[in-house]
Amino acid sequence: MCDRFTLNGQTAIVTGGAGLLGAETCAVLGEYGANVIVADNNRGRGTAVEERLGDWAEFRHLDITDEDSIKNLVHEVDADFEGIDALVNCAYPRTETYGQQFEDVTLREWNENLSMHLGGYYATCHHVAKEMIERDAGGCIVNLGSIYGVRAPDFSVYDGTDMTTPVEYAGIKGGVINLTRYLASYLGDHGIRANTVSPGGVFNDQKERFVRNYEERTPLGRMAEPEDVANTILYLVSDAASYVTGQNIVVDGGFSIQ
Repeated sequence: MCDRFTLNGQTAIVTGGAGLLGAETCAVLGEYGANVIVADNNRGRGTAVEERLGDWAEFRHLDITDEDSIKNLVHEVDADFEGIDALVNCAYPRTETYGQQFEDVTLREWNENLSMHLGGYYATCHHVAKEMIERDAGGCIVNLGSIYGVRAPDFSVYDGTDMTTPVEYAGIKGGVINLTRYLASYLGDHGIRANTVSPGGVFNDQKERFVRNYEERTPLGRMAEPEDVANTILYLVSDAASYVTGQNIVVDGGFSIQ
C-alpha cells in the first residue's frame, strides 16, 4: 500500500453512506485505514453497511435536509473521534415527484429539490468546515457532482426508454461544483481543501437499451462502476492530493469529450 494514500487514524464522514456510491466510498476509505462514519437517513441500510465493513465503520443517522441533524452529527463525531479529517458528500435527497419531465416540474418542486440537495451539501460543508477551522488542523471536503453539472445532457441516450435526467439535477450539480470552488478559495488559508468528483453514468442495473445507448457514446465502452468513483475520492482525501483544491475531476470514461 502506498503511504501517500494511507488514511490511518483519520476520520471521514460519508453522507449517503448507505447508497450505491456512498457505501463503496466507505469501503475504500476504510480499506486504506480511515475511521468511516456511514452517515445516512436509512437506518436499516446504514447498519447493514456498518456490519459488512467491520470495526472501522460506524453508522450514524443523518438527514442532510435537517440542520439540527447535521449539527448533532458533527458535534458527536468531533467529540468521539477528536476531530473530523474529511467530509464526503454522496447523499442524494429528493422529493417524491423528482424525476418528472421538464414540462411537469413546478417552481415549487424545483425549489424543494435544490433546497434539499444543494442546500444539504451547503449545510454539511458549513458545519464540518466550522469544526475544522476551530480545530486548526486542516481537512478535506469532497462533494459529488456530475457531468450534467458541467455540460448539457445528451437526451439521445434515453431513446427507447422512459428514463430522463431531471432539470433539477442540472441546477443542483452545477451549483455543487461552483459551491465547492468557493469553499476551496475561502477555506484555503485554513489548510482545508475542497474538490468535486463528477461521475458519468454509473451502472446500477439500468434498462438494457439505456446501457447500450450509453456505452456506444463512451470511448471506454462501458458505464462507470462504483469503485471508479470511490477510488477517485480516495485520491482526493489522501495526502497524494495535498496540493489539489478547487478542482472538478470528471470520471466518465470519456463520455463528456464526445
